[in-house]
Amino acid sequence: MSLGLIHIYTGNGKGKTTSSVGLATRAIGSGHSVTYVSFHKRPEKFGYHEMGVLSAAGVRVLNRAKGHPHLDKSIDPSTVSKEVYDALDELEALLASEHIDLLIMDEIIISVRDSYITEQRLLDFIDRKPSKTELVMTGRGASAELIARADYVSSITAVKHPYNSGQCSRKGIEF
Repeated sequence: MSLGLIHIYTGNGKGKTTSSVGLATRAIGSGHSVTYVSFHKRPEKFGYHEMGVLSAAGVRVLNRAKGHPHLDKSIDPSTVSKEVYDALDELEALLASEHIDLLIMDEIIISVRDSYITEQRLLDFIDRKPSKTELVMTGRGASAELIARADYVSSITAVKHPYNSGQCSRKGIEF
């Protein structure tokens, strides 16, 4: 089997991160090396317990550019931007120094959509990734250019969600 394709999970529905975590589980169970990197999430505050499970299963788990200024006004947007650029540099160095079969960049598309990095910087990252590294990127608002570069694109659409009728997010289901 040859790896190296590009996946995008985008859209306004629930399931983008869940899909990427499912793929990580499938890949690690098949003996592939997996690195999962989350952007704009704060596991120490909100849990995101899938990160602990992935780590226990042998997935390298990294959390970069913690939080999002639109959701937490105490977070400086310029700091987030620097952290996203630094994370891409870190990942390029990691890919240059070791083989990774599957790299998941959870919510990286948010970084582009909200202008914490330029789309061109992410496109350059995609162009420079090793040809045998499968790449998954998640987040709402994938651009036409990112979609054009991808081999798989899943648009997850909200048709119905309990939140719309007043149900709060539930631990272990939505977070």
